Amino acid sequence: MKENDIEELKKRAKEIRIGIIEAVHGAKSGHPGGSLSCADILTVLYFNQMNIDPSKPHDEARDRFVLSKGHAAPALYSTLANRGYFDVNELVNLRHIDSNLQGHPDMNKIPGVDFTTGSLGQGLSVANGMALGSKLEKRGIRVYCLLGDGEIEEGQVWEAAMSASHYKLDNLCVIVDNNNLQIDGTVEDVMSPYPIDEKFKSFGFYAIKIDGHDIEQIKKALEKAKTVKGKPTAIIAKTVKGKGVSFMENQVGWHGKAPNDEQYKEAIKELKKIK
Repeated sequence: MKENDIEELKKRAKEIRIGIIEAVHGAKSGHPGGSLSCADILTVLYFNQMNIDPSKPHDEARDRFVLSKGHAAPALYSTLANRGYFDVNELVNLRHIDSNLQGHPDMNKIPGVDFTTGSLGQGLSVANGMALGSKLEKRGIRVYCLLGDGEIEEGQVWEAAMSASHYKLDNLCVIVDNNNLQIDGTVEDVMSPYPIDEKFKSFGFYAIKIDGHDIEQIKKALEKAKTVKGKPTAIIAKTVKGKGVSFMENQVGWHGKAPNDEQYKEAIKELKKIK
């Protein structure tokens, strides 16, 4: 399935956001802010760009996705469920003791999860290995890695960036969810990574800046990345933490807090109104 209609993709993103709120509310814990901010990106990847088949989650020819910012697991789970990897009704079991949907993605428990993540800063190294392996075996697999803008304060990210450039991993696409907030405040106050695009360029990447909530811009950037040869691509996606729920938007307090029953009802009501 490959959806090309922008309006249809917007509907998918709305469904994914609703799933995020359902999951975090069901868990009474989790990370809604950074999950909502990357929903549009995941929508385009899983419903329009990636070579995947939910009926064959372990197909060796599939494209790979690494959620380096593993605390945004509700976004990945909701995307996978809506894409058909498992029942969307399971989302409310997030973080429950007997559930496969734990606080961070586990590749051994959840179909569609390509790597277990949660230790920030390490995902790009893993994605490098996947991309390099594909090149060595001439499989034609593309690898996508989603990083948080707070996460790129980690030194290992830049060691991995240097390696990706050195090995000319043009089948690798890094996406930075630039919502400008991390657990302790704004990224520039904690440890400014700006200008993010210029930093990636200096490490040998082709860099693109986009609005991370504009479906068409996301599509065009990912398509452009497929044409880049001899170097990896970094897409810097400007986003809003908590996007889609007015009282969560740009509020650092919603980095890792679940809505109560009243807030849950209001959030779902707002999301359902989105066209």
